[in-house]
Parts: sequence; C-alpha cells; structure tokens
Amino acid sequence: FGRGEGEESGRYAPLQSAASHDRFRSDLSRMITLLLAAREGEARAQAQPSNAAEIAAMPGFTLMDLEGRPISRESLAGRPVLVEFWATWCPPCRSTLRWLGELQKRHGDRIAVVAIAVESDETAVRKLVGWLGLPVRFAMGQPQVARAFGDIGAVPTLFLFGADGRTDKVFYGATPTLHAETEARLAKLLSRR
Repeated sequence: FGRGEGEESGRYAPLQSAASHDRFRSDLSRMITLLLAAREGEARAQAQPSNAAEIAAMPGFTLMDLEGRPISRESLAGRPVLVEFWATWCPPCRSTLRWLGELQKRHGDRIAVVAIAVESDETAVRKLVGWLGLPVRFAMGQPQVARAFGDIGAVPTLFLFGADGRTDKVFYGATPTLHAETEARLAKLLSRR
C-alpha cells in the first residue's frame, strides 16, 4: 500500500489514529477493486513497499528490553543484527520469532536478534514471550522507534544489518523465501568478519 499524500513516515504506523485507519480502508478498497478488475500487476506494483523509505543504516535508538536492560545501536555494534517488528495478533510473526530464536541459538554472540513488538499490549507480549521462551531480546516498540526504522507498513518486518551497521536487506512480511534468503545473506555477513 502506498504512502498517503503528505505522509513523512510509515504507511499506517502507528495504526492508532482514525486517519490511519481511513487511509488503510481506502488503500484496501483500491487493491480489492484492482484485483477484481484482473489488474494484478498494477495491484502488486502499488502494494510494494517504498524503497525510498528504506534506511541506509541502523538508526540511533534506545529501548529497554522486557527485562529492563537498555538496547541501543551502540550496544549492538560490531556484529550482524536482525531487528524484527512484530505484533501479538500476527500469526506469521510467531513462526518467524521461533526461527529467529533458532538463529540466535545457532550463532550465539556472533549475531544479535532484537524483536520489537508494535500495536500490542505489553501484558500480551510478556505472556507470549514467556510461552515462546526464546533467547531473543524483546522490547516494546514506541512510535518514534518504528518511524526511525522507516516504512513499517506490515508485520513481520525484518531488518538485517551488517556488523558495520549498514542495512543489508529489509524483508516485509513472512514470504516463503524469507528464512533461506535471510540465512544466505547472514552467512555472507558472518564470513566477512
């Protein structure tokens, strides 16, 4: 879905205002109309995230994880970093989080995985995190953090950063090739160290 006129950040993030909901409904209606008119190519082109909104490097940010420890760009420096934006109401997010937990177990301190919950109640996040039991740093996302990461128009959204902090790739949604493509890119980043 495209960015609304005058919008400076994200498509609908945070999707908490009436204006954001109205934009979402309008875009959804437009997409359905295009698909029903057999204009799938045009719908796909409009649904693609704006590459202009992607960030060149990990932004400066500070969050507290669910255990009260600070997370910042500086604390993650020197190793590849995966930052996942997710929500408790998103079924594909759970499988992506499990996979990210397996990556963290496999690679240990050679990588960092941070999972930032958006549009989710903290109590529900803590319950799900406890149930999943993953070795991932979990934090509650604030709107300014989501905006700092650019176009967060879908969950899950996964950012892969190199050890130098530069953006290697941004993955929107849980596509069938997400795991394989991310792991191949991560292996290249780790081989450069």
